[in-house]
Amino acid sequence: MRHADLSGAAWRKSSFSTSGECVEVAPVAGGVATRDSKNPVGPTLSFPAGEWRKFLAGLKNS
Repeated sequence: MRHADLSGAAWRKSSFSTSGECVEVAPVAGGVATRDSKNPVGPTLSFPAGEWRKFLAGLKNS
């Protein structure tokens, strides 16, 4: 997936998060970006929408 402009991304973390040390996700054009909440200016990973859906389905089935 091409590098997305994340300057206006609406980052969110799981409602199950209680410590503040989480993975955050943000919708981007064509997919989802992820980052470590402890380092919001650090590296990000972006995934195409279809791959993200497969990932979530795998989590639900485990």
